[in-house]
Amino acid sequence: MRISYLILLAFMATTATFAQNTNAFPVQVKVENGIIEGNYNTHTGIQTYFGVPFAKPPVGELRWRAPQPLVDWSGVKETKEFGPRPMQTMVFGDMNSRSNGVSEDCLYLNVWTPAKRDTKGLPVLVYFYGGGNVAGDSSEPRYDGESMAKKGMVVVTTNYRLNIFGYLAHPELSAEASYKASGNYGALDQNMALQWVQKNIAAFGGDPNKVTIAGESAGSIGTSLQMASPMSKDLIAGAIGESGAAINPTMAPVSLKEGEQMGVDFMEKAGIPSIAELRKMSTREIYEVYNASQRFGFPVVLDGYFLPKSLPEIFEAKEQAQVPLLLGWNSAEIPAMGLMQGMPLTAENYEAKIKELYPDDSKKVFELYPYGSEKELLYSATELASDRFISYSTWKWFDLHRKNSDQPVYRYLYAKLRPPLKDATLASGLAGGTVERGEDAPQMPPAVGAPHACEIEYAMGNLHLVHDYAWTKEDYQVSKTMQEYFANFIKYGNPNGKDLPDWPNAEGKDKTPPVMVLDVESKTIDSDNDDRYLFLDSQYLKKK
Repeated sequence: MRISYLILLAFMATTATFAQNTNAFPVQVKVENGIIEGNYNTHTGIQTYFGVPFAKPPVGELRWRAPQPLVDWSGVKETKEFGPRPMQTMVFGDMNSRSNGVSEDCLYLNVWTPAKRDTKGLPVLVYFYGGGNVAGDSSEPRYDGESMAKKGMVVVTTNYRLNIFGYLAHPELSAEASYKASGNYGALDQNMALQWVQKNIAAFGGDPNKVTIAGESAGSIGTSLQMASPMSKDLIAGAIGESGAAINPTMAPVSLKEGEQMGVDFMEKAGIPSIAELRKMSTREIYEVYNASQRFGFPVVLDGYFLPKSLPEIFEAKEQAQVPLLLGWNSAEIPAMGLMQGMPLTAENYEAKIKELYPDDSKKVFELYPYGSEKELLYSATELASDRFISYSTWKWFDLHRKNSDQPVYRYLYAKLRPPLKDATLASGLAGGTVERGEDAPQMPPAVGAPHACEIEYAMGNLHLVHDYAWTKEDYQVSKTMQEYFANFIKYGNPNGKDLPDWPNAEGKDKTPPVMVLDVESKTIDSDNDDRYLFLDSQYLKKK
C-alpha cells in the first residue's frame, strides 16, 4: 500500500513538472538596482521579464507623492509574473487582466526582447494602457509585447497609478511637495518608467536613444502629455497616439487651483479632515470612500512642474518633443447615442439636439453633419458624437505638431469593421472587450464603423490573444498591415516599407493633409472632413 502511495506521489510530481514546463529557461539581467531573473522562451526566441519594479511602492507616507527611486536589492529578484494592477474598480467590465491582483503597490513594468547575448541598439517601444486614468493595466493580452518584439524591438508596458491614488490634488499635498504642487502622480509614474528605460534598456539590447512612446485612449492622452512635458520630452525619439490627446474637450488639464479645490471638495464630502488622516486610512477604506463619491477620477493639473502650460500653448511655442509623430483615430469612436443622450435618433430629435448644443451655429453644423436620409442621419450623429468625444482632440494634436515642428507627422483613420462575436450572449464593451449582454438588453444597431479601442490588438499583432471575436483572414491581413506600419515607424521614424501602400507625411502647409485609411484595402486619401475639425476648433477657441 505504501509503495503504491509513493508511486502516486512520484507520478503527481512528474505531472506537475510537465504542467509547469513553458518551453523556457531562466535568464538573468543586471539592471541599475540589482539582478532580475526572467524567462527565455526556446520556441519564440523572446526573453520576458514581468513585474519589474521601477520605483518604490507608493504606499504609506509615499501615497500621493511623486514616485521615488528604488533601493538596491541583494540576490536575484524573480520577475516572471505580472505585478499587481493599480487600484481600480470595475469601471470597464470588459477589461481582461493577467496581473497578480490589485494593489497600491503597483509600480511595475514588463519587458519583451528578442536580443541575443551580444545584441545592441534595438529600437524600443514603451506602451501606456488606456482606461480613462481610472482603470487598466499593463498585463492585458491586447498589449502583449511578444508579437512586436519579433519585429526586432524591445517592448515595455508599464503600470501607472489611477483615479484617487494617481491624480488627487490638494493644497496640503502641494505644500509638502518640493515643487509646491500636487496631482499628476500617474503621469509622473509614466515619466519614472521612461527614466528607468533610459538607465536600463541597454541591458536588454535596447537603445535609449531610440525610444518611441505609444498608447491608446488615456494611454494616448498620456503620450501627448509626455511629449509636452519638459521632464520627458528629451527621453523619447518618437510618439504614437491612438485616439486621444490632453486637449479640450477630452481630459484636458485644469489649473492647479481647480484641481486642489476638487480635492478639498472630495474630502469635505467624505468627512475626512486632513491629508494626514487620509494617509492613515487603509487601502480598502480609501477605495470605498472614492467609489461612494461616484467620481470618474481626477483631472491632470497644470502643476508648473510636470506640465507648465496647456498642450496648445506648449506646441505653439515649439517647446514639445521635436520627434516624428504617428497618430489617428477610429471611424466610429462612440455610437450616435453618445450625442443623443437618451433621445431616440430621429431627424426631429437630431435637429433639437444640434440647436441645443450650437444655438448660434446650428446651420453650419447641419452643413458639416447632414441628415438628409436615415442612413446619413446615423452616420452624421455617430461622426459628431465621435468628434466631440475624442477625434477632434486627437486631430488638434496632429494639427499643432505638423504646424510647429519640422518632424514628419503621419495620420491614420482606422475603419475596419469588427467581425461578429463568437458568443451571442456577449456584447462589445466600451474599452475594447466584451460584457454579458443580458436577456433584456436592447439589441445594438449595426456598426457603422470601427469603435473606440478596437484597433489595439490589430496594431500590436495580438488578434490571436483576443478570443471573443470570430477573426477572419481579412482581420489578420489588416493587422499585418497596421503592425508593419507601426513597427517601421518605431524602427525608422517612418511607417513606410516594402509591400505596403504609400503613406505620405502631412506637412504644415497642407490644406487637405493626407490620411491613411486602414481597412481591408488600406489607402491614402486627401482629407475631406477637416472642415469639421476646423469648425470645432473655432468653438473651443470661443470658450477660452
